[in-house]
Amino acid sequence: MTPSPAYATAAPSGNWLSKTEAWLDARGKGAWIALTVLSFIFFWPVGLALVAYMIWSKRMFSGNKSMMSCNTRRMTPARFRTSGNAAFDSYKADMLRRLEDEQEAFESFLQRLREAKDKAEFDQFMEDRAKNTDERSSDA
Repeated sequence: MTPSPAYATAAPSGNWLSKTEAWLDARGKGAWIALTVLSFIFFWPVGLALVAYMIWSKRMFSGNKSMMSCNTRRMTPARFRTSGNAAFDSYKADMLRRLEDEQEAFESFLQRLREAKDKAEFDQFMEDRAKNTDERSSDA
């Protein structure tokens, strides 16, 4: 008897229906959805039966563990994740610190720019107001 390769998996025992179900489960929710859409296209009662089965077996609304771990990974900020390479992590931390410093400097520059613009607009308003007041007092 020859040893089975590491990538080979044992086929599920049972009828063709349970084998098909196991095959679709191994490929994830996308395979179930694709099969349902194709079933609706070719013969709608089968598509309807698949939707009913997916709801009844809670396949449609159950969370996929690999998707959850991917979502959890996505929600973790990049700066808190480590790559496992200490040199790269040090470089990344230094680069992020420099970028944050640049961002703070740029935001303070924008703030000073806004304040200068506001001051110029206010000064212009005060000049216009003084001119209008002078014109009114000379007209009277």
